[in-house]
Amino acid sequence: MPKTILVVDDDPDIIDMLKLYLEAEGYRTLEAFDGKAALEHLRSKHVDLALFDIMIPFIDGFQLLRMMRQDYKIPVILISAKNQELDKITGLKLGADDYVSKPFSPLEVMARIQAQLRRSYEFNEPSESEAPTLSETCVGDLLLDHRECMLYIKGTPIALSAIEYKLLKLFMGEPGRVFTKKIIFEQAWDEHYLADDNAVMVQISRLRDKIEACPRKPVYIKTIRGLGYRFAKKDELQP
Repeated sequence: MPKTILVVDDDPDIIDMLKLYLEAEGYRTLEAFDGKAALEHLRSKHVDLALFDIMIPFIDGFQLLRMMRQDYKIPVILISAKNQELDKITGLKLGADDYVSKPFSPLEVMARIQAQLRRSYEFNEPSESEAPTLSETCVGDLLLDHRECMLYIKGTPIALSAIEYKLLKLFMGEPGRVFTKKIIFEQAWDEHYLADDNAVMVQISRLRDKIEACPRKPVYIKTIRGLGYRFAKKDELQP
């Protein structure tokens, strides 16, 4: 079934251009010119990925992203003329999975959409030849449900983005192992790690905000200076 992409921008020309490319690739599209209309689409229709500008009327992109992440874990790509590093980091911290600056190449945007959809849904569509896997992983008060791609902390559901789910699956699958930033990036983003950047650090910070009682003094995700990160073993979490 064709995936549905929600495109949000207050510039009709940009929406028309993206719609043309998306439909040529076989996607269905939903269009909105402001944040309120985007929320209405999300609440009333099935959306597989959202692509939206930061500077949109009524509810700006950052507000829209914050509201979305309370209920939805679909991939989100931000597109904006704002290309300062702080804006990118803010978007990632709020739950964006990718960020493209204007002016952009439509072909690059299509490639990023395809990559995010592949990463987001590949763990929901295992091949018949794959061996059965555990339906959940539990470490301390955290339970990661692999069928729902949902985290539960003492029974309370916590929505995760695709990247956050992959990171927790990696960490909780091997508690105590030290993962370098290179391994983390290549496992979660499914891309070659070419240089040191803030992407891993930002995502780790987002995860700590969700799972740690005190993110500044993390219990689960430990920083190993000069090496990377490790997840606490069960015996380290005993009261």
